[in-house]
Amino acid sequence: MDTGRDGALRTFAASRQGALALSTVLAITVHLLTRAVADPDGSDTTEWVIRAPLVAVVVIGGVPLIIGVIRSAVKSAGGADMLAAVSIVTAVLLSEWLVAAIIVLMLSGGEALEAAASRRASATLDALARRSPTIAHRLRGDTASEGIDDLHADDVLVNNLLLVLPHELCPVDGEVAEGRGAMDESYLTGEPYVVPKAPGAQVLSGAINGESPLTVRAERVAADSRYAQIVGVLREAEENRPPMRRLADRLGAWYTLIALALGILGWAFSGDPTRFLAVVVVATPCPLLIGVPVAIIGAISLAAKRGIIIRNPAMLEDVGRVEAMMFDKTGTLTYGRPVLTEIVARSGIDPDEVLAAAAAVEAYSRHPLARAVIDAAAERNLGVPPTASVAEKPGAGLVGEVGGRVVRLTNRRGLADVDPGASSLLPGSETGMEAVVLVDDRYAAVLRFRDEPRATAADFIAHLPRAHGVTRMMIISGDREAEVRRLADRVGITEVYGGVSPEGKLAIVRERTAAGPTLYLGDGINDAPAMTAASAGVAFGSTSDVTAEAADAVVLDSSLERLDELLHIGARMRRIALQSALGGMAASVIGMLLAVFGLLSPLAGAIAQELIDVLAILNSARVVIAPHKLSDFDAPPTEPPEARSARRR
Repeated sequence: MDTGRDGALRTFAASRQGALALSTVLAITVHLLTRAVADPDGSDTTEWVIRAPLVAVVVIGGVPLIIGVIRSAVKSAGGADMLAAVSIVTAVLLSEWLVAAIIVLMLSGGEALEAAASRRASATLDALARRSPTIAHRLRGDTASEGIDDLHADDVLVNNLLLVLPHELCPVDGEVAEGRGAMDESYLTGEPYVVPKAPGAQVLSGAINGESPLTVRAERVAADSRYAQIVGVLREAEENRPPMRRLADRLGAWYTLIALALGILGWAFSGDPTRFLAVVVVATPCPLLIGVPVAIIGAISLAAKRGIIIRNPAMLEDVGRVEAMMFDKTGTLTYGRPVLTEIVARSGIDPDEVLAAAAAVEAYSRHPLARAVIDAAAERNLGVPPTASVAEKPGAGLVGEVGGRVVRLTNRRGLADVDPGASSLLPGSETGMEAVVLVDDRYAAVLRFRDEPRATAADFIAHLPRAHGVTRMMIISGDREAEVRRLADRVGITEVYGGVSPEGKLAIVRERTAAGPTLYLGDGINDAPAMTAASAGVAFGSTSDVTAEAADAVVLDSSLERLDELLHIGARMRRIALQSALGGMAASVIGMLLAVFGLLSPLAGAIAQELIDVLAILNSARVVIAPHKLSDFDAPPTEPPEARSARRR
């Protein structure tokens, strides 16, 4: 994803409004430089030459802006932009071309920023298209030896036999016809485990194949695949996203009415049209049009310093006042990787010896559970014995010779094949993942793994209602409900939705967002539609490009402490922006009242408005000058999940 300033500037300048804003900056600069070197007693012709750049941008750029604002006002209640349009016309009538150009700059710059945010929809779908499977290898017969044809995934038909090579994307939904291996479906499901595949197992379009080739029988065409369904859900979510009313528009709607009413009142009572002009000049909504964006820019900078990338600035207006927070399970409240949590050893077997032997064999495996076994042995300071030989058969397990004994790691089905009489000794099955260890082909132990909660998760959940007024918290996951419930109980969340599809997540988030501001925290493609529907969608870590494009903000270090800081940054931005906007409008209203009674001329009103603008901008600039520690979330000292799991055993 492009988070750099150069990319942002290119995106900004590429739009028509962005180009107008940059042109206006150039025109104002040329005007001021020319004014500085020109003869102050010059002729009217000289004065018009000095004003020419301003006149050009106001006429060429301002007229279309005003027309657009009027059209928008017809469809809605209007807002700060409507008063800005009136101010442009008034400034032109007063020959205040510099004022008119500044207002054109504010309007065009704001619209360009909004347009850039709205383009996230197409960017998200583009990222999905880049990630979608494109190539399939169709078998001409029943085996690869009879020949293979490469074709586009869209041309695959139901019942076609396809060869999925190692590390390739599975092109369609289907069933394994031949081969044993594993696939990484985390991109689609959000679950951290590699899923073993054997004949008869279901496979998903978009899943990443492991080390072994698999022959898959297509059960759906690409257009009907699970991946295509997720794309469709996301497209529908983007197209039906409710329009977001800016803070400036919400405040500006009534401010515009007050300003126009006072101007007309002054004109009607005095019969002097300059009273109306004076009122409108002092009412120019710069505290709204500049003060709020300056606060937002300060918040973006402040967040970036703390490792938080703001992709949609509008989210800052809601993130500090969310009423409901919704979490995906894996990689958000958990670490997103399996951890060895329990060793259930056969009577008379030392669990540490089993773990050391298993770690010796797993050192030669790339399976994700291997890392968990090795880390657990290291946390226990176990000496890992040398291994004479190791062999791994995908889907069937791992076998190695350790200290003259044969150590085998497999599953329950593999145990039944090697030591049938030991099945009665196995402990009951639980949620999560497990590996069965055999020593010299005799059952020795079961290793159990889970995706453990973050060390700070429970404290963070308890902190949200106290510090941020969050009234509702829920976990929405595609994982089994029992597993989701287990995590919820450990972190203190009572509202749980398990086994939920991306469509289901979208429906839940939409329903809750209709009742008030929401935040959705996720990290997988299956979370993208829900992120889009929430008031604020946040992604953790260096996640997929699709998830990052769909998110309003990305927390780079996947830290709940940083998420807490994001909430505080949003609240700080909103508080200071309201101070600037309301304070500036209050001062402007006082100026308008003076203008109504003829106590403030148009020129004095313009000077007073400039002073109000400067004060509003200076106040908004305070957003970036924040305490070193924004968060008041006192997280306990963090330790690796492996250390906690080893200590508990």
